[in-house]
Amino acid sequence: MKTLLYTSIAATALSAGGALADGKVTVITSFPDSMTGPIEAAFEAAHPEYDLEVLNKKTSAGVKYIQEIAGDNTADIFWASAPDAFEVLKSDGLLADVTIKSEGIPERIGAYPLNDPDGKYYGFAGAGYGIMWNERYLKANGLEPATEWDDLAKAEYHGHVGMSAPSRSGTTHLTVETLLQGEGWDEGWAKWKRIAGNFSTVTERSFGVPDGVNTGNFGLGIVIDFFGFSSKASGFPVDFAYPTVTALVPANVAVVNNTPNEAGAVAFIEYLLTPEGQTVLLDPAIMRLPINPATYANAPEGFPNPFEDSTIGATVEFDVAKSGARYNLVNSMFDVMITYRLDDLRAAVGAIQAAEAAHADSGNEEAKALIAEAWALIDANPIDEAKSLDPEFAGIFTKKRKKATDEVGARQAEVEQEWDAMVVANYAKAKELADKAAGM
Repeated sequence: MKTLLYTSIAATALSAGGALADGKVTVITSFPDSMTGPIEAAFEAAHPEYDLEVLNKKTSAGVKYIQEIAGDNTADIFWASAPDAFEVLKSDGLLADVTIKSEGIPERIGAYPLNDPDGKYYGFAGAGYGIMWNERYLKANGLEPATEWDDLAKAEYHGHVGMSAPSRSGTTHLTVETLLQGEGWDEGWAKWKRIAGNFSTVTERSFGVPDGVNTGNFGLGIVIDFFGFSSKASGFPVDFAYPTVTALVPANVAVVNNTPNEAGAVAFIEYLLTPEGQTVLLDPAIMRLPINPATYANAPEGFPNPFEDSTIGATVEFDVAKSGARYNLVNSMFDVMITYRLDDLRAAVGAIQAAEAAHADSGNEEAKALIAEAWALIDANPIDEAKSLDPEFAGIFTKKRKKATDEVGARQAEVEQEWDAMVVANYAKAKELADKAAGM
């Protein structure tokens, strides 16, 4: 499929008008320029009366920004992947009631409703979560592609996996929460820690993961689907797979309450849902899943079609209310147990993997018991799921860190210190037991 020359089209349309568009539409978005640029150009070509001004912010920062300017709002659109971010703005009364016209858009994608039932936000593309890999890297290291979450926890992938932290990326948060919902709270956290024991790095931003895979800094990355698809379409030697346990949810767009330019905001959303707007999603730099089934007739060969392949995202019916209720808590747990203690976790998991290899055929039951005890220490969870959904306890976690030294509320800091003490002791003991078993 040829790359569409939206930028030059837009420039031609604006020049023909004799002046810059006079109706500014301000968009707050977490999407990268590689995605917003082609869509901005195509929209302005179709609507030269509007000038799209795109302000790029991480999802959580975008939510906070809209909350902060609510008294004198200057934003028209909020545009992001994470549905729970829209739920936060909706609950704060910061999303407008507008009527959006569209044709050919179904009510659901996979098992998930496309639009907010109260009409506060609208799906414009599908989003799934999974694993991408660099084929040359894997071949050079004698590895096969990992297509299931369990694969990433195998010893052969130790030091070869990259991921961003959910506290730094709304889409990564959805990936973490998807596994917690799909596998169960305790089983999900145990799996995340076993996978994280194989991490090469936790990147600063979500796009650091596909960049790392594309360049071969590490071989496999946990990403939202379009990172894998767009990298492959751009010529990188990569591929992507949806694990069985994944969710398919809409990426969303909404009009901000008290918008300065409601007509322009509505026009932008309606454009995204037109056949022309949906086709832009297939630009090689974007490669998002359209929500208009007819658009897939223009998709490149091999591009997934969730309206024909019912297995994509069918396992997990994502509960956005549950995710939103414990959003900061889950992010905090991931950072305390994984991000800030990655070296300790990686050393412990590596030691257990080495002990397992040493006793794969030994029949030494005492050593195997020590290995099982070591894994139990890795898997141990500081709280149960009921606690995570207790509004009073979850409400303690009011601030997201960008780094470990950022200050948080006293009660949040106290709980995190308790969790940290637990995991530091557990990881150290697990390594000690594994080393003992390996030496038998």
